[in-house]
Parts: sequence; C-alpha cells; structure tokens
Amino acid sequence: MRVRRVALLVVTVAGLVFGTGVADAAPPVAGADGAGDSYYPQDGNGGYDVRDYHLTVGYDPASHQLTGDQVITGRATQALRSFNLDLEGLTVDAVRVNGSVAEFSRSGEHELTVTPKRPLRRGESISAEVVYHGVPAPISDPVLGDNGWQYSASGGAFVAGEPHSAASWYPVNDTPKDKATFHLAITVPEGWGVIANGRETGTHGNTHVWSEDTPVVPYMTTVGIEKWEFQRGELSDGTPVVSAFAPGTSDATKAAEARLPEILDFLASKFGPYPIDAAGGIFLTEPIGFSLETMSRPIYSGRAGNIQTIVHENAHQWYGDSVAVQDWKDVCLNECFASYAQWLWSEAKDGQDLDARYRSAVTAATDQFWAGKLYDMGPGKEFTSVYSKGPLALHALRRQIGENAFNLVLRSWPSLHRNGNASLPEFQRYVERVSHQNLQGFFDAWFYGNTKPVEQYLYPGSLTPPA
Repeated sequence: MRVRRVALLVVTVAGLVFGTGVADAAPPVAGADGAGDSYYPQDGNGGYDVRDYHLTVGYDPASHQLTGDQVITGRATQALRSFNLDLEGLTVDAVRVNGSVAEFSRSGEHELTVTPKRPLRRGESISAEVVYHGVPAPISDPVLGDNGWQYSASGGAFVAGEPHSAASWYPVNDTPKDKATFHLAITVPEGWGVIANGRETGTHGNTHVWSEDTPVVPYMTTVGIEKWEFQRGELSDGTPVVSAFAPGTSDATKAAEARLPEILDFLASKFGPYPIDAAGGIFLTEPIGFSLETMSRPIYSGRAGNIQTIVHENAHQWYGDSVAVQDWKDVCLNECFASYAQWLWSEAKDGQDLDARYRSAVTAATDQFWAGKLYDMGPGKEFTSVYSKGPLALHALRRQIGENAFNLVLRSWPSLHRNGNASLPEFQRYVERVSHQNLQGFFDAWFYGNTKPVEQYLYPGSLTPPA
C-alpha cells in the first residue's frame, strides 16, 4: 500500500512537470494582441504559430475593390479562448475556425479579435478562414512614406513596405517572429498581369496562382498587378527566374536585371547556396522612396533599377529573408550585410580597393555620422545608419578577425539560421567562437556605441590610418 502511494505521487508530479496529466491543463485565455517587439509591441499577436497562408483574392483596378478569402493554418501555442489577427481598414464579412462560425470584433488600428465557437487547446491545429472586402489603403510611415498596398499611375497596384505591409491587404500575424509559407490565387480583369512571391503554379483564365514554399516573414510578401513585360529563365541549378517590368521601364534597367544569374552566383560564392525557391524582380516605374527585398522577387522603385541596388536586395535573400531579425532593433543583420555586399561586388567586379574606400569614408565621417547606432537605434531610426556606418563596421570586422574567419562567418551564418530568426548579440557570440577572439570591445565600439571608435578598433588588423 505504501509503495502504491509513492507511485501515485510520482505520476502526479510527472503530470505537473512534463504536462502529461490533467494538472497541466491551463484555463484558456485571450491571446496577446502583440508579439512583443521592443519597437512595435502591438505588431503581430501571441498564442499561436502560423504554418501557411492560403489567400484567394479578386481585384478590380477600375474600382480598386478587393475581395479576399484567407485560410490560415497553424497551431495554438497555448490554450486560447480568443486570438488576434492584424488587418488594416478592410471590412470583415465572416470568420470560421476549424469549420465552425466564429465571433469577431475590431479594435485599434489593425486588431481583429476572433473568438472560436469553443476554446482551442494548447497544441491544437487551427484553420481560420476570414472573408473580407474593401478598398486597400497604404500605411503611412513618417520616414519611408507609404507602405503596403499602393497604386500605380497606370491603374495597377503593388505591395511594398517595411516594417508594416501585409496587414494592408490580408489578415495576418504581422511580425517577423512568425514565418509561414504563402500561397496566392488572384483574379484580375482581362489584360492585367500578376506577379508575386515564389513559383508560378498555374493560370486558369484570369486567375493567377503563385506559391512561396520557403517560410516568409509577412512584410516580405507581395503582389504586383500591372500590364507587365515578363522575362523568364532559370538559374544553373534549375531555380525558376521570373522578372516583371512595368511599361516604360528603361533598357538599362532590363540589362541590369539580365545579370541576375551572375549576381546570385557571386552572392552564393560569398554567402553559401541560394536559400530561396525562386528568383527574379519586380520593376516599377513609380518613384517610391525605397526598394524592398520581398522574398524571391525584390520590388524596385522606378528610380533604382541598377546593378548596385539589385545586388543589395538579392543579398537580403540570405541576410534578412532566409534569416530574419528576431526584433527590429536587430535590423543591422539585414541592412549592414546587404550594404556590404555592394562593397564586395565592387571589390570583385570593379577591382575597388576596399581599404582605401574605408579610409576615405572614415576621414569624411562627422560626429553626426558616428552618433548613429547599428543596434537598438530606436523606433523610426532603423533605416538610417545601417546603410552608411554598417558596411564600415563589417569591413573593420573583416580586418579584425582576418579573411578566413570572416569568409567562414559570411557563409555559415545563413546556413546556421536558415528559415529562422536571429539577433545581433547572437551574431557577436558566433563570430567570437569562429574567430577565437573576445570581441566585446569591438562590438561596443562599432555596433552598440554611438561615438567614433578608438584607433584600436577603427584601424584593426591590416588597416592603417591615412598617411
């Protein structure tokens, strides 16, 4: 009898510790209405993990009306009585969860709260269908201008934006922390073309189907509706290449994009095998304020169809797309590396002396330049110093740890975190392991600090000050 009581106690404790018994069952709660980013805490949501977006859309360029039917599949990461999605402005007509009609409500700028007919268990599969309609509107950003769904002068439309974009045209868990595959079927009137992420998987009348089977951060999803001129091909490994040019695109831009296989081969020589399932580009004639690394198929401003920009946006397919930021304060892991890829291209293709380029930039740098931070720079300041100070920091790191260690880091980091997320402090620890150096002083000087590095870190290794 005594032995039996002991055994019963062991079973009860196991249920508490390992979640195998009734004692583990937590009461269902409302999922968090934000994913907890330090800069944009209300972006995204908590309590579930999305596996796939399956989006069916109809769009009429004449009226700008969009109708959508989004099926989101995923898994509850906690017991939920309700959960949130992000959706800007558009009207929700109906919601179903796991086949049953669900209640829903709207609040704030983008919160869509869904209450299933019955609570969801932790670990339970979720299939949430949202039917909606309306006229999409861009999300205004004080630095970058319009983000998300935008309109072209021709009457077409396109999607581009960072850090916000996806919620302007479909219900989404709008955070870099939750990657998912993305499948789009979009119907447009006769005469309009469509391009989106991933691979073309079929055209049925006026319905165009695209499938992105590499897990993607929501802001990297896109669609372009225009009277495109298409160019199709493939990389040496068979990866399909589809590029689309808006009417009026210059011959110089088309010639630059024709070098995309060469560019991707070069980047693969530096960063490892191409990590995405398709390639190409979307070339606007609208002079928007940025180009963007939308997955597999970057979207380019009408002012930016040149080799350097194509190198930059495709370098993001490794640094930013395949490996995404853990938090927006880590954005140097995207932009510093894509900017330094332009330096590497100039070194390899144009014979540029990068040490001389570095010394010239350091000599010209002002106190304001050095005050820009590369990590935890503050909301609204993410897309500033990472493009100018960022490549200097990486060139100094290259000289600090030596060519062999630096090349190993460039190639192995994307492989190590493929299809995942990472932070800058994680990157520091990894570089220290590879180089067998304590780099705290270096990272404090270049990445975490906001003053000019002392000479030890400003001219490390073989770098020497200007004569």
